[in-house]
Amino acid sequence: MSVHVNVGDLETRLFINGEFVDATNGKTFETVNPATEEVICSVQEADAADVNKAVAAAKAAFKLGSKWRKTSAYERGRLLSKLADKLEEKQEYFSLVESLDNGKPAAIDGSRYGAAVDIALCIKTLRYYSGWADKVTGDTLSPEGDTFGMTVREPVGVCAQIVPWNFPLLMVMWKIAPALAAGCTCVVKTSEKTPLTALQFAKLIVEVGFPAGVVNILSGYGPTAGKPLALHMDVT
Repeated sequence: MSVHVNVGDLETRLFINGEFVDATNGKTFETVNPATEEVICSVQEADAADVNKAVAAAKAAFKLGSKWRKTSAYERGRLLSKLADKLEEKQEYFSLVESLDNGKPAAIDGSRYGAAVDIALCIKTLRYYSGWADKVTGDTLSPEGDTFGMTVREPVGVCAQIVPWNFPLLMVMWKIAPALAAGCTCVVKTSEKTPLTALQFAKLIVEVGFPAGVVNILSGYGPTAGKPLALHMDVT
């Protein structure tokens, strides 16, 4: 059975603290199919208030003693692997959504470059970093004198991740996969030109069992959402 994208079923809300929510300001913006210049749908528009909520959720998820901080490196890798499996199950669907919002040919048959290639690379990226999660190690050192030295690599905290329009989902993978493998939490701001695949991907994050607040995804503009995220004092 061929896969179709029902625009009415697309998730268009912000993803904050494990839930899909409307923007605080009540605003939306239109996302357009570049191939036809027709409006696909309206998406919730995040601003500084939503950034604050998303960062607070990510900060709480990173707090010592939280479910995420108690998640072992092995289990973090397993969650990333499960996420790759889920995306692979819906690879054709995500390729079509990416093509619709970004304008690249879907090229499902693999005969040429298109959105299907990018989604395949998303899956490979998740699998690659799933293998790294339990292989992050420190070093033992030999300082001078009767001393002993060692390094311990630890997650740094809340990561702000702002992505462009040209590889909408693949850029998200390049940012969240290493951060999650290391044990960090994430607030992603997608391009206002291509917000749709990341929001559909957030459904998979819930399905595989990532704790609430570990990944947050905002749709919005640079000056009103990207800037307050980049300047936020609780972002590492």
